[in-house]
Amino acid sequence: MHIDAHGLLDTAQFIPSPNYDERPADTEINLLVIHNISLPPNEFSGNAVIELFTNKIDPYAHPYYQTLYGLKVSAHFFIRRDGSVIQFVPCSKRAWHTGVSCWQGREKCNDFSIGIELEGSDITPFTDEQYSKLCLLTKCLNQYYPIKDIAGHSDIAPGRKTDPGPYFDWKRYVEDLDNKIV
Repeated sequence: MHIDAHGLLDTAQFIPSPNYDERPADTEINLLVIHNISLPPNEFSGNAVIELFTNKIDPYAHPYYQTLYGLKVSAHFFIRRDGSVIQFVPCSKRAWHTGVSCWQGREKCNDFSIGIELEGSDITPFTDEQYSKLCLLTKCLNQYYPIKDIAGHSDIAPGRKTDPGPYFDWKRYVEDLDNKIV
């Protein structure tokens, strides 16, 4: 697993999203933000997340999708339930994953963070494969970027967001991270 000079992961499937822009000049990328997403809510394995991040979601395919119409969002990475990784935005670019956000007094977290979406929800445990891949990806990103902090979406947008949710096992993630060798 390796990140190239453009911020692309060599082991990920790259599906480009139009929902990104340039980071502010001289911005140090030093925060990972962990999210969860499933479309329709609490359903897994379809292509709706891919369609959302590439502006191709059909608002009539499911009643919930009508609430997403016109939404322009993305993330750098999406880790599916089986551990496969899709990358939508190069790490060198600013993906639109945090919305209104603040971390340790710094606003606009998209400017200095990398967003990792886990296929999941606030009511479902994540898979062993997801934890394993998340740890490997975290270690890989840490080799290329000066990551200082890892936060949940709920940590940078409290009261507005709840993900990665109560079923994300932070203790396991940190312990697994300490034991993984890239």
